[in-house]
Amino acid sequence: MRTATLLARHPDFEVRAVRCRDDHTGWSAAEPAAAYGMVLTRRGGFRLRGRGGEEFVDPALGYLTLPGEEQRFAHPAGGDDCTSLWLSARLWRDLFGERPPPPVVHVDARTDLAHRLLLRATAGSDAHFAAAERLVRLVGGAATPALDAPARDRALVATARAAVRAGAPEAAGLLPLARALGVSPYRLSRSFQALVGVPLTRYRNRLRVGRALDLLGEGAAPAAVAAELGFADQAHLTRTVRAHLGHTPGHLRHLLAADGR
Repeated sequence: MRTATLLARHPDFEVRAVRCRDDHTGWSAAEPAAAYGMVLTRRGGFRLRGRGGEEFVDPALGYLTLPGEEQRFAHPAGGDDCTSLWLSARLWRDLFGERPPPPVVHVDARTDLAHRLLLRATAGSDAHFAAAERLVRLVGGAATPALDAPARDRALVATARAAVRAGAPEAAGLLPLARALGVSPYRLSRSFQALVGVPLTRYRNRLRVGRALDLLGEGAAPAAVAAELGFADQAHLTRTVRAHLGHTPGHLRHLLAADGR
């Protein structure tokens, strides 16, 4: 029996937790892949027959899918728990261009951590932005060589920072920002962290927290601040501000008002 739980849905990707409890040792009927994507195993393992031949997929090995390609599965070791990532054709091209993706990828410790961070991001209140960044780092990092941030990317990162600071519409997410800048989201994410020292998501939230302090200092109510700065709701604002400053917006409003007297 196979079950799938949707963890995050975005116009350019979906993240699902898949649990399989099949125990058949023979090959299944051919199953055409539904989308571009990647499958990573969290627990257990299974056999895969696909475009790369036969492989045993376990937490140290993931695989990439192309729409329509036939796959067969066998479960000689019992059940397994996986994460299935579906990517739009547009995002796939953003990440890989015209390069043929490898059928399987080695899941090293860094990729394993990126996988765990993606799952954590899907549970957050800023899932669209944070999960997008985690996803492109995961898929791009697993399927392409490590990317250094060359000097030529300093202008790219400076432009990205300016867009975030200005609150440009395309800066509301990693994917539209990368497209607006004409670069791979993987390159933008990696270069940004290499040159700025924090992920793009963290940088964006840091600026929003600073603007929140401005508004709270002017006496704005937390609910109004949340709406002004594009947070999902007041609770989302509170979680973000507390993560950065250790205080709630209401407490900070009081502190800033007291300092002004």
